[in-house]
Amino acid sequence: MKTYKPTTDSRRSMTTLPYKELLSGDEPYKPLLSAKKRRGGRNAAGRITMRHQGGGHKRRLRDVDFSYDKKNIPATIETIEYDPFRSAFIGLALYRDGERRYVVLPKEVAVGSTFIVAPDAPLTPGNRLPLGSIPVGTAVYNIEIAPGTGASLVRSAGTYAEVVAHDAGYAQIKLPSTEIRKVSDLAWASIGAVGNEEYNLVSIGKAGRSRWLGIRPTVRGTAMNPVDHPHGGGEGRQGRGLRRAKTKWGKPSGKGQKTRTPKKYSNVFIVSRRKVGKKRKG
Repeated sequence: MKTYKPTTDSRRSMTTLPYKELLSGDEPYKPLLSAKKRRGGRNAAGRITMRHQGGGHKRRLRDVDFSYDKKNIPATIETIEYDPFRSAFIGLALYRDGERRYVVLPKEVAVGSTFIVAPDAPLTPGNRLPLGSIPVGTAVYNIEIAPGTGASLVRSAGTYAEVVAHDAGYAQIKLPSTEIRKVSDLAWASIGAVGNEEYNLVSIGKAGRSRWLGIRPTVRGTAMNPVDHPHGGGEGRQGRGLRRAKTKWGKPSGKGQKTRTPKKYSNVFIVSRRKVGKKRKG
């Protein structure tokens, strides 16, 4: 991690990633860039539907490939780049047929490394193959929920899932949340763990840096009035006065409380629910 001289109180605790050491220093590939208009968490009617969003530095959207539909064609990593829309690093992959695509990079992959998407690919970081061909105990990322839908699970920096079993046409995957979930053996996944594992060690340091990232301040419910939040009201600083924490709209929130929809369609695929709070630490 990169630290700074304590010239101010906020600078004292600020840390950043040493990007010059981690990235290749290349400019983004223009054919895969596009403009992205910020909406500040507002819908088409202009109403805020996602709080605490707004401002921030202008960003350009990278067209990252999660479909991996170019099979049996080797690809070489040309660059390692920063993506402002995700925590993981991305790399520009040059396929043997001449096409270039951005992909999420795993650990242990450098400029010049190769990977392939194939049913019989070797079990090396970056290669992609069906879950049915991946042995138990292997770390995977970029996992499809259903065959052909594209990678949607385990894409954040430093994360990985583990294949713990194969049974009746399904692979049982232990996700970073500790949930164990059944996924079809025909769905594809990449071998390894997502890179940039030191991302969660970054200390923002000051409020202004959050604003650069487009994150607006969060006001505590206990600091509001009763009309604005269930935790609001009371003379001076007080506790919430409720047994369980609630959101602004009265829904359960906080550690250890179940917020999942009780009759969600995918409940049948969950073998073991995720552990939360003290249980997870243990």
